Amino acid sequence: MTEARDVKIKRLRMRSMRRGIKEMDLILMDFADKHLADLSDAELVIYDQLLAENDHDIFAWVLGKAPVPDLFAPLMAVITAGAAGVARSDQV
Repeated sequence: MTEARDVKIKRLRMRSMRRGIKEMDLILMDFADKHLADLSDAELVIYDQLLAENDHDIFAWVLGKAPVPDLFAPLMAVITAGAAGVARSDQV
């Protein structure tokens, strides 16, 4: 059975705020609130895959301390740009 778009967005929003580390809660919830509704179905699938990644890895990508996998690069560019207003300026 295919998940309805609105149900998927609600699920992804919840997963965005229930992370392992507080910094990722803040960064991903900010992204979800601002962008999830505008993502294409294909981008939602990629975001779902991103949320399966380890928080410390995603945070390293936001900080530019580790290379972002190509699959996630477009989304991470948007997430990282938004993180400047969420994370401390010395982190981003």
